Amino acid sequence: MLERIASGLMLTAPEREHLFVLGLGRPPAIKIRGSDEVTPRLQRVLDAMPTSPAIIKTATWDVVAWNAAASAVLTDYSLLPREHRNILRLVFTNSKVTAAQEDWRSMDRYVVGAFRTDAVRAGATAEITRLVEELSRLSPEFEALWQDNDVAGNADGHKRVHHPEQGILELEFSSFAIKGRPDLGMIDYNPATAETARRIASPVGPASSA
Repeated sequence: MLERIASGLMLTAPEREHLFVLGLGRPPAIKIRGSDEVTPRLQRVLDAMPTSPAIIKTATWDVVAWNAAASAVLTDYSLLPREHRNILRLVFTNSKVTAAQEDWRSMDRYVVGAFRTDAVRAGATAEITRLVEELSRLSPEFEALWQDNDVAGNADGHKRVHHPEQGILELEFSSFAIKGRPDLGMIDYNPATAETARRIASPVGPASSA
């Protein structure tokens, strides 16, 4: 009923969310959009963080925007075909990404739990179902972790990346919702030490750590 009201009144995304909070006490399920473009303003937010790798991801964890620090420290997404710019596909099907994680077992478990949280918010969409089925075929590890039904509630944490040129980089990551685009989220990796910040500021090649 609330969806029909929102559609009939031609409410904007923030107005629709407010209507659901008033009527049900919670925001509506995420609507996955066909377009993966971000606004120039949002891209400028990413670019304003020269020593903090940052990415924008969709509800299915496709990376749709990133900054120069992310290209240097994580993965140069511009070199990947669009369909390969998916965090889960990189984590579970790319050996270089696995090798870059110091504690890859814990990180893989966290990634699946965090994705499950996003999937619950988005609802049982066809896009998410197809992705889970694909990854379950390609990666027995993903399938086992998905069957565990773990959910990651924390939106932040610590990550150690083995960079091929700069050695171990200590990062603190935080996840943020994007107002007006509930289908998108930002992950920001801040240097946890002054030494890591110095290394990121130096020209480096990508570590392929997703």
